[in-house]
Amino acid sequence: MSHQERLEALKARHQALENALAEETTHSHPDEVRIHTLKKQKLRIKDEIAGLSAP
Repeated sequence: MSHQERLEALKARHQALENALAEETTHSHPDEVRIHTLKKQKLRIKDEIAGLSAP
């Protein structure tokens, strides 16, 4: 997998996590553990994206 392909895959995963997080927060009784887990995953991916994007 090329550098650009990896970056695009991470961005797609980040967006999927954002969508899952948005969906979970719309429930009448959101699962706080799931929300916390999704946020942690999103942050890890964001950090990896930043690392790959840095010169």
